[in-house]
Amino acid sequence: MTELSVRPDGTADRTTGLIASREELRLRRELAAVYRLVAHFRMTDLIFTHISVRLPGPEQHFLINPYGLLFEEITASNLVKIDLAGHPVEESPHPVNPAGFVIHSAIHAARSDAHCVLHTHTKAGCAVAAQEHGLLPLNQISMEFYDRLGYHDYEGVALNLAEQRRLVADLGGHPAMILRNHGLLTVGETPAQAFLRMYYLDKACEIQTAATAAGTGLVIPGSDICELTARQLTGEDDSSDLQDDMGYELAWSALLRLVERVAPDYKD
Repeated sequence: MTELSVRPDGTADRTTGLIASREELRLRRELAAVYRLVAHFRMTDLIFTHISVRLPGPEQHFLINPYGLLFEEITASNLVKIDLAGHPVEESPHPVNPAGFVIHSAIHAARSDAHCVLHTHTKAGCAVAAQEHGLLPLNQISMEFYDRLGYHDYEGVALNLAEQRRLVADLGGHPAMILRNHGLLTVGETPAQAFLRMYYLDKACEIQTAATAAGTGLVIPGSDICELTARQLTGEDDSSDLQDDMGYELAWSALLRLVERVAPDYKD
């Protein structure tokens, strides 16, 4: 594999397989790290599902996984760069998942803050996506998404462009969405933010499937407590005596150390 790098002036010779900007290189490596983390935490569906990141610039290009590779095989250099029409903008031996293009291009085009879009088909996520009541505020983890979660009704495999408008409308301004009878989706201003949201959304679904499987009554806090907890966890709260404004940043740093230990080739 070619170790990606750039010249001191931030440019590179494409014939050598080098990346042309420092920012693109940084985003490629961060996105590749997220793919490896999704694989490490067993949130994959073989070669299916997808994570994308928008590249800076007016071209509206974004990076997405090469269709056919397992997430544990994805590196910074083999990510595919495409435009909002789904066309590769650089030569690549790999195709792109059509459903990935439909979902991700719609959200990138509609949400300027959705620099990263992450979609999964986990067992717990699909289970809650099949439950009529959706995600319940059963635990502190799930309360992060209280009144901050969109829902999109199932329309079949996402291969029809007409669905894009409804996907965008159902997501609205939310940081996450449950695709009913399908799976989970999160967005973030960075790959790190999108991953951490997905990690905890999936964890919330795991808690719910375990709690409902017990067959006993459920304890759900009042709406005021759920809203307070959501504000505390999303950084919107200024009423509590103490604030924790560094937890997610520290968690992401710890996750990068994990990737360096278990999959150091992600940067290649």
